[in-house]
Amino acid sequence: MRPLRGIALKLGSVIVFIVMVSMIKATADHVPAGQSVFFRSAFAIPVIVVWLAMRRELSTGLRAAHPMGHVWRGFAGTCAMGLGFAGLGYLPLPEVTAIGYAAPLLTVIFAAMFLGEDVRLFRLTCVALGLVGVLIVLSPRLTLLKGGADHAAAFGALLVLGGAVFAALAQVFVRKLVQTEKTPAIVFYFSLTATVLSLATLPFGWVWPEPRELALLIGAGLLGGVGQILLTSSYREADASLVAPFDYASMLFALAIGWFVFAEMPSLTMLLGAALIILAGILIILRERRLGKDRAAQRKVTTPQG
Repeated sequence: MRPLRGIALKLGSVIVFIVMVSMIKATADHVPAGQSVFFRSAFAIPVIVVWLAMRRELSTGLRAAHPMGHVWRGFAGTCAMGLGFAGLGYLPLPEVTAIGYAAPLLTVIFAAMFLGEDVRLFRLTCVALGLVGVLIVLSPRLTLLKGGADHAAAFGALLVLGGAVFAALAQVFVRKLVQTEKTPAIVFYFSLTATVLSLATLPFGWVWPEPRELALLIGAGLLGGVGQILLTSSYREADASLVAPFDYASMLFALAIGWFVFAEMPSLTMLLGAALIILAGILIILRERRLGKDRAAQRKVTTPQG
């Protein structure tokens, strides 16, 4: 284990992914979300394949013991990506990022519902705290009965929140897949499934991208593949509980890009809500890390010696 290397790779993945999302946002006014999903997924595949070939994992890493598990994970992940990309056309980048943080909180709930995982009071309290933060972020957007309400922004907020729900479901499927599938297979078949599913949106109005938009879309796909590789590599170098909190560094980069590239000024309400969501997420991660250490110590005590 090389923790500093793991942290550096994780931060690298966070930066790459937020730049990727920014490139999608730059095309969102003209390019439909389903088309963006296609470019994001299709152009990630060559990057992933080359990486697997360099690691000599191409033949073994793409074996799928449970193909339908990959299909369901791909369906949920594609819906999450499509809804999130659609929301980028309606909301500032930092706000989309903050609402997206609801996904790991919802994963805790869904894991208890569908996987039977034990969720105790501390985690439930943290989830409740995080969901309060989500409501604070959403509150200015969902005042539909208020005069002069921004219905487009409210619609965008619901899209991103729906994306977070599907992202949480996708994580539940991943938790089942990791019991039988290799990580490279999970990464590859998600991109493949998302590419195929995104083609179903072709009849709903794909456009011919302008040269600048085409370059951004292809770049987003390539960066998506690079980001996935960095993310996967980070978890090989360090414990998940160590590198996971660095996901929330994406808010800093989203604020910077939103300010300097899209001229988006965050509201105090959004910042307060995001702070609560991040606090809840970090508390859950720290709690999981402590429980993991306790379980490891217990196994060491109970394991027969000699």
